[in-house]
Amino acid sequence: MPQKGRNTDTAAPIQERDDVDKVPAWRQIIRLIGYARAYRSRLAVAFVALLIAGGLGLVLPLYGGKVLAGAFGSLDSAALDGTAKALVFIVAAQAVFVFFRHYLMSWLGERIVTDLRVEVFEHLLKLPQKYFHATRSGELLSRLSDDVTRLQDIVGQDLSIALRNLISLTGAITLMLMLSPKLTLGMLAVVPPLVVAVSVWGRFLRRVSRAAQDQLAQASGGLQESLAAIDTVQAFTREKYEGRRYAAAIEAAFDLFVRRIMARSVFMSVSSFLAFSTVVAVFWFGGRMVSTGELAAEDLGTFFIFTMQLAGSVASLSGLAGRFSQAVGSTSRVFEILDTEPEIADSDSAQPLTAAEGKVVFDGVSFAYDDRDVSVIADLNLEVLPGEVCALVGPSGSGKTTVGRLLMRFWDPSAGSITLDGRDLRGIRLADLRGLMAVVSQDPVLFSGSVTENIRYGRLDASEEEIRSAAIAANADEFVRGFPDGYETVVGERGIKLSGGQRQRLSIARAILRDPKILILDEATSALDSESEHLVQSALEELQKGRTTLVIAHRLSTIRDADRIVVIDHGRVAEEGKHPDLVAKKGIYAKLVARQALDQNTRTSAS
Repeated sequence: MPQKGRNTDTAAPIQERDDVDKVPAWRQIIRLIGYARAYRSRLAVAFVALLIAGGLGLVLPLYGGKVLAGAFGSLDSAALDGTAKALVFIVAAQAVFVFFRHYLMSWLGERIVTDLRVEVFEHLLKLPQKYFHATRSGELLSRLSDDVTRLQDIVGQDLSIALRNLISLTGAITLMLMLSPKLTLGMLAVVPPLVVAVSVWGRFLRRVSRAAQDQLAQASGGLQESLAAIDTVQAFTREKYEGRRYAAAIEAAFDLFVRRIMARSVFMSVSSFLAFSTVVAVFWFGGRMVSTGELAAEDLGTFFIFTMQLAGSVASLSGLAGRFSQAVGSTSRVFEILDTEPEIADSDSAQPLTAAEGKVVFDGVSFAYDDRDVSVIADLNLEVLPGEVCALVGPSGSGKTTVGRLLMRFWDPSAGSITLDGRDLRGIRLADLRGLMAVVSQDPVLFSGSVTENIRYGRLDASEEEIRSAAIAANADEFVRGFPDGYETVVGERGIKLSGGQRQRLSIARAILRDPKILILDEATSALDSESEHLVQSALEELQKGRTTLVIAHRLSTIRDADRIVVIDHGRVAEEGKHPDLVAKKGIYAKLVARQALDQNTRTSAS
């Protein structure tokens, strides 16, 4: 029986999207190839090598006809020897240019994929919180790895192979027309059916490939989610459940890939049959022309080699057409990210901000998340003075954390305005705005590097001495120096090797090093034990000095000394004042204090 709370219908494939066909395939490919413009000199050399190698390939059948004529006795041995030597020279020269073509095109493929990965990642970093709330990180990783890798073959190999075959195809047809227009036109009768087949199968392959990649990305998203929460999975003994869930998603992707394989196999089989049936027809019809004297035997030999070359080119292009169609699905998924415009971005009128006093005003601010009908913040009016410690309290879901996220401009209000020193946040450059702020949250995020790297994240040009001073101020220096590797100790992914209190103090050291004008503390001590809370609270008090501080509080005992306490209820300011005054009012705040005191007494009695 499926469990509530999570989507278990992972076996259903992702719906094929209608927008896949809105942009023609050739435009997608041209856009991808456009990344080679930065390396046009290498591309030019590769193209010249491609032309020369392709041209030399067209010379081979001309000599091949003479070799066949010599084999049947119409050429003397000396002439045959000379022809063979010429062939060896041509093949050797062709091999040299094939090397340059292959090396340069492969280099371009790797280079473009590298550039594209960096561009996609840098663009992702600019996208707003809304985008990441709607898209799982595993799906994004799939696009950055699987999809981008598929594009590498297009530029590095398939493109040069396609151009080589097109040159061979065009040149062969031209020379064959010179040898025998009648025989050539009869052979070309197979082209229209192939063109129709390429068009029909190509469109189908694009759709199936896109659906398969979407389903694989969905499976990758579930995999990443399960591994990130492995402690919860194991604690609830859901290993088999997660295994079945992932297997169902992968099987759905497998079914779509099988559909793609079947389509490619049928297409290649049909195109191969048409191409090589043409070879048989040319051999039969050309033989009759030789018997009637319409065509010389040597010319038939040359024509036959050209036909074999042509058939190989057609078969190769048919296979490449399928691969191009698959790649277009991956291309559209990658470009879909790049074409997503960040909703939270610098406006054309945004101005730099070099200094600030730190006065923050919320004026009639309302806000609702896209997936909710009810506003989280409704007509909020709040003023925080420079250097003031303002604590936000209220029931769960009242909008306290959202206030902090709006101030960081992770979201923009749907109504009203937020100003800093009288300037609307939307008129300030994002980098300058956030550069004046630092956040210490309930669940601080540390990266998998060393202690030094995590603290230095607050200011990348900080010296070792400044990092040590920040750690001392955050009450972190003592435990860090207790590690065998000291400040070079690797903390593990998300700081998994550290305790909650240690992670919290390192995040405070990071904030101290940043030296922010505005500090946002989002329930920074709510998940800590008493001893860790005391150390962290002491570090936070040091951090708050001289800064405009917004404290989003859960434990009311930690904000008794705040300059002002603001009670948020249903997205509005319900009460505000100092702790004693609010308790005396016997309103929402007083009830919250009484409830926490009762819970604390109950836990104390139980222990």
